Amino acid sequence: MEAIVLAGGFGTRLQKVVSDVPKPMAPIGDKPFLEYLLKYLQKNGIRKVILSVGYKWEVIKEYFGDKFGDIDIIYSIEEEPLGTGGAVSKAMNLVQNEYAFVLNGDTFFDIDLSSMSLKEGSLLQLSLKKMYAFDRYGCVETVNGHVVKFTEKRYHKEGTINGGVYLASKNIFDVLSANKMTRFSFENFMEENIDKLKITAKVFEDYFIDIGIPEDYEKAQEDLKAYL
Repeated sequence: MEAIVLAGGFGTRLQKVVSDVPKPMAPIGDKPFLEYLLKYLQKNGIRKVILSVGYKWEVIKEYFGDKFGDIDIIYSIEEEPLGTGGAVSKAMNLVQNEYAFVLNGDTFFDIDLSSMSLKEGSLLQLSLKKMYAFDRYGCVETVNGHVVKFTEKRYHKEGTINGGVYLASKNIFDVLSANKMTRFSFENFMEENIDKLKITAKVFEDYFIDIGIPEDYEKAQEDLKAYL
């Protein structure tokens, strides 16, 4: 199985506590956050990881090289920022199977990847997390397991958020026009192509954390000890 990890983030909101490294290299204890993700992928049977990198990607390559345990690492390098959609599209060119998992490089969602699947012609499945009293995230609305709407970030008493782990068909971007965009947001791409992609979703109750803000980055320092 193959996975793409979006590891090109600048970590702008973490500058006060972490500087001069790509966001996935932010230290959790004495190891970079990305190492926890790779251990998680290895546990889930992933044997090839494509790291979509950009900002200071050499730092990542110097640390991990081309191998992590029994995972082969390949680098998809952005010469200029492509946005999350452009990054996934570029990395998909290195995927050999019919589908690949796609993960955000700044979130950890401890779900069982084998429980995700593409059915009924779906080109994309999302992992969702039920949350309460939050305003950091938008919500994903579903009907019978099919995504029908993405809502903007605002206060929600409760709702399901995008957990940042996807199962995507290698051909997911075929729905774009012949003049395929090279720089675009994956989130916008999903919203604009809900019907064409036949997006499905599955709700999980497993541990989730997003290290994108200092408060949760500090929380991860304690929480992720269990994953060493």
